[in-house]
Amino acid sequence: MKNFKWMALAALAAALALPFTRPVVAAPFGDTLDSPAIQSEKAVSGAFTGLASAGKRLVAVGQRGHIFYSDDAGVRWHQAHVPVSSDLVAVQFPSPTQGWTVGHDGVVLHSDNKGETWSRQLDGRHIGQIMLEHYQRQSAPNEVLLAEAQRMIDEGADKPLLDVWFTDEKTGYVVGAFNLILRTDDGGQTWVPLMDRTDNPGALNFYGMRAIGDDLFIVGEQGLVLKLDPTTQRFVNVPTPYSGSYFGITGTPGAVLVYGLRGNVYRSTDHGANWEKVELGVSSSITTSTVTTEGRIILVSQAGHVMVSADNGATFTQQPQVRLGPTAAVQAIASDVVVVAGTQGLRQLPFE
Repeated sequence: MKNFKWMALAALAAALALPFTRPVVAAPFGDTLDSPAIQSEKAVSGAFTGLASAGKRLVAVGQRGHIFYSDDAGVRWHQAHVPVSSDLVAVQFPSPTQGWTVGHDGVVLHSDNKGETWSRQLDGRHIGQIMLEHYQRQSAPNEVLLAEAQRMIDEGADKPLLDVWFTDEKTGYVVGAFNLILRTDDGGQTWVPLMDRTDNPGALNFYGMRAIGDDLFIVGEQGLVLKLDPTTQRFVNVPTPYSGSYFGITGTPGAVLVYGLRGNVYRSTDHGANWEKVELGVSSSITTSTVTTEGRIILVSQAGHVMVSADNGATFTQQPQVRLGPTAAVQAIASDVVVVAGTQGLRQLPFE
């Protein structure tokens, strides 16, 4: 199986044809967690994998711990100060000042000044111990999860985190490979593992997490879609017609869309109870999305197709093809302009 999102984020264009599987023997984690990101003007032309708005500011994250921010809609970029050089994958700001980014080595970074400087809140050296202590305290310890926690401790820092979602400045989640999910209710000061609260018995990878309206969804490999049950606080399975990998979720309060391999997009207007396929006319994997302030939904494919919907995702219009290269993230900055991030750096892109 080709898990494109992880390949694109982990190794980008050089690894687009390789599957992501658990290593048999964990490699030493080196010093990426101990080495700050190198300050370099050339880094803005490198590979970026995440984009977010911090109020009117744009923040981009990418390889080697590089984070850049722009106050003029992506025309000029300034490098942030980052305490690690681990590859960063995703970023989100639930408010204009407070933001979080996640990535390789289980790293979780926080900024309280619109992305100019960042501090470490969590990393893969500690996730296993957090898991072990949490599941040891349960009245009926789960031996499978205890063994998984010990494995994580033994393997070291190699804990890929692939997405982050905060509902506000206090409550948030991070998700990653092999059912890895943690929650915080104090802005990242402490974290609680939720691996026992997911309908994911195969420990499939989590690729994306988003709130659409009042619903919080997770998507992953092999057609996995989960939705948070607010009563039980459990992420329950949501069946869909597709068994391939989903890389992301998008939508408006009236419709949710999941998208992934080979141009597959499915849409639900009843909170995930029923799904219909959205025909795009492309066979390339859909890797990223954004929604404009007017509610237009934008999807971008691995091959650089840009598709826009003005009817809550029921239909999409393909924009004239441009040479984007492999694209990992997109962020709307105006009603007719987005910024895209990928192997060729950061660029503005107008659309109709």
